[in-house]
Amino acid sequence: MYKKFTEYNKENKNISKALRKNMNEEERILWFDLLKNYPVKFYRQRPIGNYITDFYCSKAKIVIELDGSQHYTEENISKDEERSRYLSSLGIKVLRFDNSDIHKHFDWVHAVIDNEILKEIQNKKDE
Repeated sequence: MYKKFTEYNKENKNISKALRKNMNEEERILWFDLLKNYPVKFYRQRPIGNYITDFYCSKAKIVIELDGSQHYTEENISKDEERSRYLSSLGIKVLRFDNSDIHKHFDWVHAVIDNEILKEIQNKKDE
């Protein structure tokens, strides 16, 4: 059995609700074309610690982040690395995709997510 992760900064709750209502195009595509009805439950704009993740699967302990152009500045690369280290310290695997992957390589994104979810769920069963 898996343990749901619930620790988060309560100040982020309203922000995450607003982000769910205002997803960008790539987030909407990934959500409505794949994750909303995925066989394993995903959450959108899920607060974890002091961060708000784009998508989170508690059963597999996987976060999916979609990165637009703002993520490729030196400052934001550093922030994303810090965020990934924090999530990793909680046993959460981070999958990052560029926004362009959603448009140009959706089948590949889908396959990577499927493979990682299956792998992580199997690893949890083996523990």
